[in-house]
Amino acid sequence: MVSISLATHADTLLELHQPGNPVVLPTVWDAWSAKLAVDAGFAALTVGSHPVADSIGKQDGEGMEFSDLLTRVRQITDAVDVPVSVDIESGYGLPAEDLVAGLLDSRAVGLNIEDTVHREGGRFRSAEEHAELVARLRAAADRQGVHVVVNARTDLFKNQVGDESDRVERAVARMTLAAEAGADCLYPVGFHPLDVLARLADELPLPVNALGRPGEDDLSEIAAAGAGRVSFGPLWQMELGKVSNELLARWRRS
Repeated sequence: MVSISLATHADTLLELHQPGNPVVLPTVWDAWSAKLAVDAGFAALTVGSHPVADSIGKQDGEGMEFSDLLTRVRQITDAVDVPVSVDIESGYGLPAEDLVAGLLDSRAVGLNIEDTVHREGGRFRSAEEHAELVARLRAAADRQGVHVVVNARTDLFKNQVGDESDRVERAVARMTLAAEAGADCLYPVGFHPLDVLARLADELPLPVNALGRPGEDDLSEIAAAGAGRVSFGPLWQMELGKVSNELLARWRRS
């Protein structure tokens, strides 16, 4: 059974998800970036698979192992005392019990789960299959005595799956099944026009995770569209890379 503090962190993370007043979870990749975000005043964090993979010389899309990710997650949770969610990609081919146990052992209290199966050539899970996985993750967390915050992600928009004309409708149907299976938040990952984001937030039964561009997007506009959560994917790390390139260029010998 997990500690009371972990259960409290999970409950706190869940309570922060408020449509129209979204929690911003800076997407971090190591203890340094995590401490930077917490020192800047953020109350919770998410660990991104893409920036973590980049930071250890591996490829996103499960080019690293779950154990690689957990090593970095534990370094983060040792460095900061805020709720931490983790992008577990499509699950690394592991049973739900192992995924949840590994996260809780690393002191994480939330997860993102994708519907693209990286270890099967990028196969796209059916809506029912993805919902079934969400249900298994919820049941595994319940058995551990903690409400792990499950963020069910769909790549319908990111990968432009199917015809654009009914993509929003198909995303709503797919993510509604995930909600019924026990998800807490729904992540139609992609850069959405504000009217599309507002429609998703209006038609979906749970808080919607919006993807934010740290150097471009306006939090007040995303909030007004009804999002309940904002994260950055690999974009904060990429922005820091651009700034670093500019700084380093001043010192490069011609």
